[in-house]
Amino acid sequence: MINGKRRLNQLDINKTDENKLSPEAIIEAALLTQSEALSEMTLRNLCEPPLSEQELKSILTALKERWHARALSLTLTVEGWRFQVMGEALNHLAKLDVQRTPRYSRAVLETLAIIAYQQPVTRSDIEAIRGVTVSSHVLQTLQDRGWIEIIGQRDSVGRPNLWATTTTFLSDLQLDDLSQLPPLTELGELILPDINDPAVDDPTAEEPLTKTEEV
Repeated sequence: MINGKRRLNQLDINKTDENKLSPEAIIEAALLTQSEALSEMTLRNLCEPPLSEQELKSILTALKERWHARALSLTLTVEGWRFQVMGEALNHLAKLDVQRTPRYSRAVLETLAIIAYQQPVTRSDIEAIRGVTVSSHVLQTLQDRGWIEIIGQRDSVGRPNLWATTTTFLSDLQLDDLSQLPPLTELGELILPDINDPAVDDPTAEEPLTKTEEV
């Protein structure tokens, strides 16, 4: 009877080993299910014991080869590793209309462009270039999207906030650094491929600039 129990326990152990997910399967599942990019340290610590740098490198190489020539591409961004939809597939996926791309107003896109190409800038820098007052809603919209952030204050009267783009902005545009920004005329298409569609209006109307206000 004792021998029988031992044999059953051994069978249970073998069954557990067979069903245990491989490190490659765990890494693949994490990358496919997370919307945010994952750092190499995060990926290594998903396994027990944690993977070495070489082990993770081998797994990522294998996954890139497995997903080669598919609609999803395993990509290393400034924030980490993530699966991204290939540009060729975007037009087909747009037909699903499950989650429409936000339609940003001209004010939002112009403000983002100024920050991206002139950063760091203050609010009054933006207003001087655009010639209109920048509403708080415009900056808040870009902050909520995770594309801009305050990186400090200018050493001048009032110490106005300095705005710059974020690593999320680079990651979403599939850029490694700011030097890869496209010509200014192409930025709108990169952010919003169907930019000719009606945009979301800002609830706070902009007015011609009459005075400079630092925020």
